[in-house]
Amino acid sequence: MPARFAYAERSHELARVDAWWRAANYLAAGQIYLLDNPLLREPLAPEHVKPRLLGHWGTVPGVTLTYAHLNRVIMRTSGNVLFVCGPGHGAAGLNAATWLEGTYSECYPEVGQDLDGLRRLFRQFSFPGGVPSHASPHVPGSFHEGGELGYALAHATGAALDNPGLVVACLIGDGEAETGPLAASWHAPAFLDPAGDGAVLPILHLNGYKIANPTVLSRLPRADLTALLTGHGWEPIEVEGDDPAAVHEAYAVALDDCFDRIARGRRPMIVLRTPKGWTGPATVDGMPVEGTWRSHQVPISGARHDPQRLLQLEEWLRSYRPAELFDADGKPAPLIRDWHPRAGLRMSAQPGAHGQLQRGLRLPDVREHAVAVPAPGERSAESTRALGGYLRDALTRNAGARNLLLFAPDEQASNRLDDVFEVTGRRWRLATEPGDDHLSTEGRVFEVLSEHLCQGWLEGYLLTGRHGLFSSYEAFTHLVDSMVAQHAKWLHLAAEVPWRRPVPSLNYLLTSHVWRQDHNGASHQDPGFIDHILSKRPEVARVYLPPDANCLLHVADHCLRSRGLVNVIVAGKQPEPQYLDIDAARAHCEQGLGVWQWASTDNGTADPDGTDGMDGTDVVLACAGDVPTQETLATVGVLRGLVPDLRIRVVNVVDITRLCAPERHPHGIGDRDYTAIFPGGVPVIFAFHGYPWLIHELTYNRPGHGDLHVRGFRENGTTTTPFDMCVLNGIDRFGLALAALERIPRVAGRLGHLRQHLLGELARHHDHIRREGEDLPEIRDWRWRP
Repeated sequence: MPARFAYAERSHELARVDAWWRAANYLAAGQIYLLDNPLLREPLAPEHVKPRLLGHWGTVPGVTLTYAHLNRVIMRTSGNVLFVCGPGHGAAGLNAATWLEGTYSECYPEVGQDLDGLRRLFRQFSFPGGVPSHASPHVPGSFHEGGELGYALAHATGAALDNPGLVVACLIGDGEAETGPLAASWHAPAFLDPAGDGAVLPILHLNGYKIANPTVLSRLPRADLTALLTGHGWEPIEVEGDDPAAVHEAYAVALDDCFDRIARGRRPMIVLRTPKGWTGPATVDGMPVEGTWRSHQVPISGARHDPQRLLQLEEWLRSYRPAELFDADGKPAPLIRDWHPRAGLRMSAQPGAHGQLQRGLRLPDVREHAVAVPAPGERSAESTRALGGYLRDALTRNAGARNLLLFAPDEQASNRLDDVFEVTGRRWRLATEPGDDHLSTEGRVFEVLSEHLCQGWLEGYLLTGRHGLFSSYEAFTHLVDSMVAQHAKWLHLAAEVPWRRPVPSLNYLLTSHVWRQDHNGASHQDPGFIDHILSKRPEVARVYLPPDANCLLHVADHCLRSRGLVNVIVAGKQPEPQYLDIDAARAHCEQGLGVWQWASTDNGTADPDGTDGMDGTDVVLACAGDVPTQETLATVGVLRGLVPDLRIRVVNVVDITRLCAPERHPHGIGDRDYTAIFPGGVPVIFAFHGYPWLIHELTYNRPGHGDLHVRGFRENGTTTTPFDMCVLNGIDRFGLALAALERIPRVAGRLGHLRQHLLGELARHHDHIRREGEDLPEIRDWRWRP
């Protein structure tokens, strides 16, 4: 094509891009300000303006500009593009874009492409009963809210994994770029496979300011910023300006270049420099606004009550020339009506963002990986080792579908999951050296020493319909507390949106846990992540504490098959007694909690009148977690040796939400079932993996709560022996035995002698470990004896 015709075609294209951009900016500003008079068909009056102006304008012009130009490229190339909008305050721009594309009205027919639909679009934004100011699940095409900044590029990378042919365009705000997770996310080229994965196209939008301050990257010397990005493996292309026509031309050229480079397997990105609050009011009350931090939120406040500001608002809105952009019925004018990709290629209709492109998971039979348990406690095994074999076979079964990934911060082998390396490697696209272990350009295991990246990559992978597991040291999972909170909120809200399908669950394996961090000490001892998870919506949150390997296999299998949940599994990696065969484990895990008759001595009976336990059970020893379970069973042996006729009931809890009342959690059991397990008037000594107050919180309104006495981690941690960790926090067998005896009336006459004996055992332990450096042989080598 002759150059003059190509130029003329480009000019025509860019005129339509500019019109679309003006329309989107007008719609975004209208959402922030207007209750009525959506197209200014009459002079703007105070009653047309919202009484409370909520929203953010400053980032919107960059969002809408990028959306408009990506649409042009999609129409040119028929490319498959997923858009991740990092700036959290850009939802007004996304609502506008999706309405212009028609997708918003398809999802919400009441917000049609007409005057009434425009009025609804404007009124509902940041309004009671309406939609929030962030890109929540209500926004078509979005799977990234951006309410908490820092995760956009990690989500984009996760979405690109195993999605060849997909381009994930990720707009990154320069305030967001200051966060730790985003800073780590620049490492993506070291892990993305150009052949097997999609492409990530970062667009770093440097508008210069956060809410009140300049941004770091916008003030860096340009050569330094280029060196930073190039050093991570990106090829930055600069686009800059404040003249719309010039920026449109430069942006179009840059994006065409980027998509051409992506087709050749390269890693381009764009550094976009445009003013904050661009096309908004230049000044307000004599103070500069456009291009400054003052444009961050609502540029013109008080418009409902100040006639001068109302006039300035009207002048601003009319500057977009809405009469050119919308027809008499409120529909987009012909100039922009069809200026978007065809239905299946619209970014707002991206099926991968709505959970519509899920790849089913084929899982092995857990029986193939069962640990043989001839009798409870007869043998020991590393529970996570058994899970490693299961995951190995799961990776093999899904190799063709490429729909399962494992994520860990450099600890897959340490956590006894290294059987997976029989069939795959660690993903690595940088240089290798002799002695490197299981590195592979196509590996299905992602190990990077950043919990934020593991979490963000996995979230992006799950939200686009695939499956995965994040294994981590228990204490350091707290690093992603905020991320999982945001994900849980998203899942809960997405479940209310009918055109979104539930996506595969976010699954955690917390191992190297608090009770076996005796070698690392207090810095590695914190079981509080489960408290954090259970503070989230009960429809989403699940926590499991399998006591042995076969229970772990069943729980993991269940979690990997689930949808729309956050599942936390806590399991140790050290050799430990195994209690249930694979069939008993299935039954126990399906029930979630239950009485272990084989360990109990009360013959399954309870006090018939629920008063003092004298005619049935003397004490309930309850436990949740592998180490508390071991100590509880050891307590049974201690008590039988001291008081042979004691009637003991042992209760093990796998799913701690079963302790809740049904109205508090969907897994909760009714009071009748609860009291059948924990009979009234009988003391319950509960050895818990985590902080003891969590159990009290879950059971505070249960019958007999006053008889519940919980022992758990009390922040007494140090470098010591495994058993001493239990002693320091009161979940050891001698401490639990004493707690039980002190609450059983019929042994009150002998309590002094019994207490003295138990305290003597603790003193003997204390002296031995300080002399020998390890636990007493009978404790170290303890086995369950019927």
